[in-house]
Amino acid sequence: MALPITIHTLARKTREGEKIVMVTAYDAPSARLAEAGGADVLLVGDSLGMVVLGYADTLSVTLEDILHHTKAVARVREHALIVADLPFMSYQVSVEQALTSAGRLLQEGHAHAVKLEGGLPVIQSVERMVAAGIPVMAHLGLTPQSIHQLGGYKVQGKTPDAAARILADAHALESAGAFSLVLECVPSDLAALIAMELTIPVIGIGAGAEVDGQVLVFHDILRYGTAYAPKFVRAYANLNALIPEAIAQFAADVREGRFPTSDEAYAPSPEVLDALRAIAHRIDAEGDDEIAGGYGGASS
Repeated sequence: MALPITIHTLARKTREGEKIVMVTAYDAPSARLAEAGGADVLLVGDSLGMVVLGYADTLSVTLEDILHHTKAVARVREHALIVADLPFMSYQVSVEQALTSAGRLLQEGHAHAVKLEGGLPVIQSVERMVAAGIPVMAHLGLTPQSIHQLGGYKVQGKTPDAAARILADAHALESAGAFSLVLECVPSDLAALIAMELTIPVIGIGAGAEVDGQVLVFHDILRYGTAYAPKFVRAYANLNALIPEAIAQFAADVREGRFPTSDEAYAPSPEVLDALRAIAHRIDAEGDDEIAGGYGGASS
């Protein structure tokens, strides 16, 4: 069995130039499959709101939602590092709220680390969580919980001032104790610069190749139930085509009487068959109601 992956494993991979693979997982099946495929990190992301729960964005996801899904992932995890998102308004109110929310994700959800969005406004919360023994993954660039402030899902850091702010935030988060940083939807040259300047692993999503690892959403990789995929997504399968075809074949077999066959049914034992024949014979001879009443009183 593979050794458990920890935050120190990720740091070593980055020092040695080995890329980190992070995949979202929202339940036991996706966790099993992502691990089997070689994921180092399972991210229970608040993206579950859009790809699993049917919301238009991540803002409706609650801490209880993340806890529920993190528990499912943790039950089947074998060696990957589990990182759970702190959802919208579970850490912005105060440092104490952030510490309490993060603590629940580790204590109740059995995550190994938490992820939160933002730069300078969350520095104190990061410091407090790290001091309490909670590993923190930071997230800069396109931060979906701020989507209304950003004005949509747009590339961030395209101007000199915006790029400088992201770079400054990245350094501040590293200094605060974050063990890793996710950069989402930023120009590749900015991401490369940040990865070069920081010592912690920088994991990109829509941030180019010159970072320390990559993360994608499980459903996007498989094109599974998603109608739209951003530019930075590469789909490695198309379950949107395969699954409806399989369901259609099942439906046709049911309607045409081709399913189930004897191969998919359980054959009764000869003793049970004899008993059923005897009951049927008595029903024919004596009547349904009388037999049913007598049969209901028999021990099973």
